[in-house]
Amino acid sequence: MRQVDFENGSVSRNIFMTSLPMLVAQVLNLLYSIVDRIYIGRIPGMGTLALGGVGLCFPVIMMVTAFTNLYGMGGAPLCSMARGRGDRRSAEKIMNLSFFMLLGTAAVILVLGEVFTQPLLIALGATEGNISIAAGYLRIYLLGTFFTMIATGLNPYINAQGFSGVGMLTVLIGAVTNILLDPLFIFTLGLGVRGAAIATVLSQALSAVFVLRFLTGGQAELRLRLMTPRQFRDDLSIAGEIVSLGLSSFIMQFTNSLVNIVCNNMLAAYGGVSIMTVVNSVRQITETPVLAIADGGSPVLSYNYGARRPQKVRRGIFLISAMGLVYSAAVWILIERFPAFFIGIFSPSEDFIAQAVPALHIYFFAFVFMALQYAGQTTFKALGKKKHAIFFSLFRKVVIVVPLAIILPGVFSLGTNGVFMAEPISNVIGGTACYVTMLLTVMPELKDMENSGDP
Repeated sequence: MRQVDFENGSVSRNIFMTSLPMLVAQVLNLLYSIVDRIYIGRIPGMGTLALGGVGLCFPVIMMVTAFTNLYGMGGAPLCSMARGRGDRRSAEKIMNLSFFMLLGTAAVILVLGEVFTQPLLIALGATEGNISIAAGYLRIYLLGTFFTMIATGLNPYINAQGFSGVGMLTVLIGAVTNILLDPLFIFTLGLGVRGAAIATVLSQALSAVFVLRFLTGGQAELRLRLMTPRQFRDDLSIAGEIVSLGLSSFIMQFTNSLVNIVCNNMLAAYGGVSIMTVVNSVRQITETPVLAIADGGSPVLSYNYGARRPQKVRRGIFLISAMGLVYSAAVWILIERFPAFFIGIFSPSEDFIAQAVPALHIYFFAFVFMALQYAGQTTFKALGKKKHAIFFSLFRKVVIVVPLAIILPGVFSLGTNGVFMAEPISNVIGGTACYVTMLLTVMPELKDMENSGDP
């Protein structure tokens, strides 16, 4: 696979060369869960109930992703900056420290998740009608925790080396396998929701094997190796840097999980858990290109920041912002015009579509502001501004969404609409605050760097 040359290529070309494969990869990665939901929603006689049961598992799945991002998204910018400085040894050490932490955390999640599945699901809002469905899916899904965290957590280090095509292929292998195995296990073998979980685990296992094979092979610039506990202790300070920078990505996923828990519990009282499952699924589909643009630009920003090239960093920030805004505006128009199409992807029921369309309109009302949130957040992470990244991860979800999701339905008598209204309000306030703060803090620093003439 061809390696992107961050050293000599133009900023726009490098961002495009990394974003395009990452877009394909993230779309394919999304298929792991989306395809499951599409098939699950069509299980005869219980599709809607099954969707609600699997939706209860989302907070736990998000927690696995949160820990994966803690080490993957936390270490990859540091790795890119080290490469930009020409310090290959440090870049390789960062990757291997992350690998060690991924393995250790996966073991803890697997054990705790399997032991506390039932009480955990009850705390998440499970009822007698759907707890057996949710538990059947979650127990099997957690068996693949090692595979999920290795495949997803190490992929940013492949992209940090400029091998975005390999990163895309990593996900392609698993996604295609999942698409092929889902109908076999769900319908042909009659395993239902459990079959969807089995297909996901097997698919992630193939992706993990491919990632390990590439990073231990001869083509990778940075080589993966298993560290001993003693070696890990010797580099605890670097591990701390990885975790501290990764906290923003961790908090974003953790707070997404928290929001899901709050919303599921509120909607369990007012009705609409299955609708939230579908609305969240639509959001995941439509926000994926914005994430790909941001994540594709991140290693380019980090590399040029490490190489002290402020003009290229500035150009990259504005390019990411413009691409994200144009795309998110186009998505909002499509959802406003064709909401039934997006809902119909997951459920063919006309009654369900009629109930879900108003919720979709409310939820996506200020979707364009998400582009500002991601552009600002990505810039803070890529340049190592961990305090700002962590603050704005917490601000939008914990400070705004969670209180609104609790207050609006009851205090203002908005019912389920109040739960869905929390998202657009948070997008406007949180997205604007994040982006404006980024402009006021990062741009002056880049100007000082440029004026200093320090190479």
